[in-house]
This record gives sequence, C-alpha cells and structure tokens, in this order.
Amino acid sequence: MKLVGYIRVSTDRQVEDGFGLAVQEKMIRAWCRQQGHTLGRAAYRDEGYSGTLPAPERPALADALSEVEDGQAAGIVVGRLDRLARRLITQEAILAQVWKNNGRVFTADQGEIFQDDPEDPMRTAMRQMMGVFSELEHSMIVARLRAGRKEKAVQGGYAYGAPPYGWQAVSGELVEEPAEQVGLARARELRAAGASLREICRRLEAERFPPRRSDRWHPEAVRRMLQHEAPYTLRPRTT
Repeated sequence: MKLVGYIRVSTDRQVEDGFGLAVQEKMIRAWCRQQGHTLGRAAYRDEGYSGTLPAPERPALADALSEVEDGQAAGIVVGRLDRLARRLITQEAILAQVWKNNGRVFTADQGEIFQDDPEDPMRTAMRQMMGVFSELEHSMIVARLRAGRKEKAVQGGYAYGAPPYGWQAVSGELVEEPAEQVGLARARELRAAGASLREICRRLEAERFPPRRSDRWHPEAVRRMLQHEAPYTLRPRTT
C-alpha cells in the first residue's frame, strides 16, 4: 500500500527531545518496510507547528492530506498519534477528514487507527482517551514552559518561543536576520499592493526568498509572518 508520511515537532523544540524529525521519519520507514507498505516521497514535515493547530494551519499536513484526498496515497502514517494532533477535537477532525476520503490512518507504534464501529464502542472510547491524555500532556508542558519563560523574562532574556520570521534570538536579545528582513519587506510590499497570500507565496519562491522551516511557502505561513509588524519588546535587564 502506498502511504504518505507525516512528521512534526512543535515550536518549542526542547520538548521534543528524543523524538525529533529524523527519529520520527526513521521510525515510519522501518514500520512501512516491516508491514510491506511504501512511501511515495520523503515524509511531509511541519517544523515549528503545534499539534493543537487544525490541519489547514499546518502547511505540510495540509499537503499530506491532499495526497490522500486526490487518491495519490491510500493513507497517512505518523510515528505516534500525538504527532497528528495534540488536542482531541483536532485529532478527531483530522481522522474524519482522512476517512471521509476513503483513506486509512496508521501510527508506527500502534498500527492502524480504525474508524468507529457501532458494534464496538470501546474502539472509539480508547482512541479518544488517547487524544484526551495527549491534550493533557501538552497542557502540562505548556504550563511548565510558561513558568520558565516568566523566570527568564524577569532575568532580562528573550522568553517568547521561536522568534518570528525576520528575527533571531542572540544571547537573549532579539536582533534582525538580514536576509529574512529583505524577504519580509518584500512580502509586506506585495500585500500592500493587493497581492493574495497565494500570490505572495509564488512571488517569494520565484524571487528566492526561502521560508524558515519548509520546502516552500504556504499561505498560512505568510499570514502568520505578516502578523508580526514589529519585533517583540524585551523587558530591560535587572541589576
């Protein structure tokens, strides 16, 4: 069976230690070989996207699901179910989308995630319990990170997660990233001229302004980039 692989790490890369993109892809490929399935291409990768986001807001996941919808792949495979979603409602929506298009969902650690069966209500209950605990784990991680960031901010460091496109954190301070600043300025110029998000994607790629965490630009990534009109304001250092 031809499948499409999907791998993801969140914005806060440190919480993914031990299960990064390379580990996930290796796990997926090993499982596919063992089960006799094939991957049509390298796994789609969302680097820096939370699993709480719906599919349309994760560019690589949207592309992977499109392959299933178009019949290019019979299903999607992930390392673990929490790579697909970190929120129960998001998990169920993504699964429903795949099943609606006659696709199948697999995880390398547990095998196929089956559709609901009216004669087996425990199947649905167990799947949704996995989603509930995944969401709980995510909430606890976020709470710990928030506490750590507050402490870091008090000490005068940059404490707001991954810097937006056009900026980088250096020694606890947010500074401009020259090449990305040029691309950011170009995107704003195109938007001001009335270009759609998709048109901006095409123009940035044609003019060789690469995105930070993907092979190509996606409308959602451009929208998020343009939301940051100015860099974050850092709290002054205390002495």
